[in-house]
Amino acid sequence: MPISSNSYITRILARADLIFTFALFGTVLLLVLPIAPFLIDILLALNIGLSLLVLLAIVYVKDPPEFSGFPTMLLGLTLFRLALNISSTRQILVHGFAGHIIDAFGHFVIQGNYIVGAVVFLILVVINFVVITKGAGRIAEVSARFTLDALPGKQMAIDAELNAGIIDEATATARRLKMQKAADFYGAMDGASKFVRGDAIAGILITLVNVIGGFAIGVFQMGMSLGESLQKFTLLSIGDGLVSQIPALIISIGAGLLVTRAADNNNLGTQITGQLIRYPRAIGVAAACMAIFGLMPGMPMLPFFGFAAMAGILARTLKASDEDRLQSDPNARGAGAKGKTAGKGKPGDAGAGAATSSPADGDVRKLIDVDPFAIEIGYGLLPLADSKVGGDMLSRVTGVRKTLAREKGIIIPPISVRDNLELEANDYRFLLRGRLIAKGTLMPGRFLAMNVAGSNIRLRGVPTQEPVFKLEATWIDEAEKKTAELNNFTVVDPSSVLVTHLSEALKSNAHYLLGRQDVQILIDHIKGSHATLVAELLPDLVNIGVIQRVLQNLLRENVSIVNLPLILEGIADFASLSKNPDDLSELVRRRLGLYFVPDLEVRPGVLKAVTFDPRLELALAAKVHRTPTEVGLSLDAATGRHLLDELTRRTAELAAKGSPNVVVVSTELRLPLKRFLEPSFPRLTVLAFQELPSATEIENAGIVPAPVNFVRSEIKIAA
Repeated sequence: MPISSNSYITRILARADLIFTFALFGTVLLLVLPIAPFLIDILLALNIGLSLLVLLAIVYVKDPPEFSGFPTMLLGLTLFRLALNISSTRQILVHGFAGHIIDAFGHFVIQGNYIVGAVVFLILVVINFVVITKGAGRIAEVSARFTLDALPGKQMAIDAELNAGIIDEATATARRLKMQKAADFYGAMDGASKFVRGDAIAGILITLVNVIGGFAIGVFQMGMSLGESLQKFTLLSIGDGLVSQIPALIISIGAGLLVTRAADNNNLGTQITGQLIRYPRAIGVAAACMAIFGLMPGMPMLPFFGFAAMAGILARTLKASDEDRLQSDPNARGAGAKGKTAGKGKPGDAGAGAATSSPADGDVRKLIDVDPFAIEIGYGLLPLADSKVGGDMLSRVTGVRKTLAREKGIIIPPISVRDNLELEANDYRFLLRGRLIAKGTLMPGRFLAMNVAGSNIRLRGVPTQEPVFKLEATWIDEAEKKTAELNNFTVVDPSSVLVTHLSEALKSNAHYLLGRQDVQILIDHIKGSHATLVAELLPDLVNIGVIQRVLQNLLRENVSIVNLPLILEGIADFASLSKNPDDLSELVRRRLGLYFVPDLEVRPGVLKAVTFDPRLELALAAKVHRTPTEVGLSLDAATGRHLLDELTRRTAELAAKGSPNVVVVSTELRLPLKRFLEPSFPRLTVLAFQELPSATEIENAGIVPAPVNFVRSEIKIAA
């Protein structure tokens, strides 16, 4: 069966490692073995072709680190070029001929004038060595330093987005690899630029040696006159130098293009053209300036007026195109109509939907529909939700829903995203069944730099406060971003700020979003694999409402319900003892402690926590107040203030050390104490000793003492 050309080429490319190995070995052979002039012609043509191929590949690269093999390729091409120089030098000095390409460069390109050739050669060397190579090397050096210095800040930003649920583990790993790849690339480019500089110096020295050696050979060995020897060998040497310097110049230009490019989703031609024609007014002003130059005395009018006319026509065409686009899309001016969707589809599609238009006449039932959760944004933030202009907010909202489902076990209802002209242009707010629960302000086009490392550097920008954790922050522009990253600021874009805020708002309100229908969906999901458990539990032992309350209690304290079968087994085991959801929740927590307590440990098997004086616990247990539906503490004002003051001090100490705020008390006191402290310490975790895994040790972070008078009075009452 004949092998097609495509499959034959594919088989050759599959052996790329062998091709590269033989190419390096062949280059080494060029250094020691003489080769015929016709073979030198072939290799010189190959050198020029490879240089052009590298340059054109760089033009189409979208992100510089994508071409990570360029530094190694640069070394290989430099070695190949120097080996060809040695081979051609050997032929020039021995036979006075080194192939037709070198001869053509010596006689046709520089017209047989070795003085002109020497000047052209020196100019090419200066351009390559002084201008392009030196500039590209400096940019690569600075880029490598900035990239390496910014690694800690970028890694912290990735970790922050991962912890907030904005991205998943796979995306975080991909970003870390990309970041490391960029650091390796610019570091390698910094070293590779030295090869180009060395190549330029070697080209000058080789050409000079060729001229002197050839002149001496022509006079003393070949019997030529001084003029004949100088003419012949100088032309050949300069032709040889030009043949080498032109590919070197092409490679240097490619290296300069690669290190000066910013990451973009387009190739270089599209990127530059799109940015040059973005402002028609600038093109029109340039046309007027060209026309003025043409009117100056002594200036040729035709070229200046010709280019002025071309620029004027282009500016007018682009302006008309922009006006047509604005007429066809009024929202392109930056103002959206009230109620216009920030995306297509039904409300909540793909995790983020859009508000529908006004209901039809007579269909008043839609007026009473309330979105479980909604995001309202000002018209200035509409581009963040418009995928046509690069907005990724809707897809990232979907990512938050997936992350919460994976980590917390709750299916967040579809989230509606809509604009609201009653808001300020850059404001946003979150609505839980129509009630405002959080709001914030963004600055599109800027970045939020958070001072998480306690840096003393003051950034240029607009001071603000991060909306979730209330950290000191500054809205900075692109020029200040590198300074912030170098000083270990965590820098995020506006979409990340909003999505992080959204993630925390959903986590803190997840128990409100879990309805009976949602619980039924979760139970139906596990029914296929745990049919016996569901049949035992429903409807004989408890109803859906009790299960809902238990799950809400767990979510309210940030306990994941991913392990739903284990939770339902706990409810089934203890339902005969109590039907009270609070009691069932506390009993279920004991079984789940093995899963959620390790997340609070400062190191494996060690929990750093605040504890209470045993006398205080005994006295507080006497103050527990229970009703059929609620449980709490009935404390006098002085005792309540004492608890709040002591815990404020203890939790501040834990936060300063980077440890979670955890309090451990007895089982009887845990839930009442949590409900009492929740308004003042919403992020405080209250655990019971019985919830801790058997292997977990408590590292005491402080003991909350009891007021002396309070303890004495309680002891008297108990007696």
